[in-house]
Amino acid sequence: MANLNTGERLVSEAATEARKLPTESDNWIKPLLHKSQKAKEFAYCPYSKFRVGAALVAHDGTVFTGCNVENACYNLGLCAERTAITKAVSEGYRSFKAIAIASDMEEEFISTCGGCRQFMREFSGKWSVFMTKPDGSYIDMLVEDLLPVSFCTDDLKKKKASSGST
Repeated sequence: MANLNTGERLVSEAATEARKLPTESDNWIKPLLHKSQKAKEFAYCPYSKFRVGAALVAHDGTVFTGCNVENACYNLGLCAERTAITKAVSEGYRSFKAIAIASDMEEEFISTCGGCRQFMREFSGKWSVFMTKPDGSYIDMLVEDLLPVSFCTDDLKKKKASSGST
């Protein structure tokens, strides 16, 4: 495991090295990161004061942004990632290329919470998550790297043991 200056989070080199160097075909990444930074400006976070923005890109290039929206009843708040995904789903999108996540943290890359990881996994594990810093640097990981051995829609289709009731 390699520590990529992400605090206590360790990510494997195999999971990130091949995807973190931009190529000419990656000219859409920087604009996506910028949109996630802009999205955090709309965050409603009067309690935590922790702004988060997200920019989600579908395979056809359509981008949906989201920000965190807190609530006095804390568990009713929404994360930026879930806001962006919900906006996309409400417009008929179900397949995504990547999501970029931004915050104001300067020393560490912003990461997704466990709930958002599961929410993203609902729509496949094979899409990129760009965890950023305000200076534009980022780490790129796949959803399945962030949530290994995850429960997904395919699990619901698997054969189940009988209930054993008579």
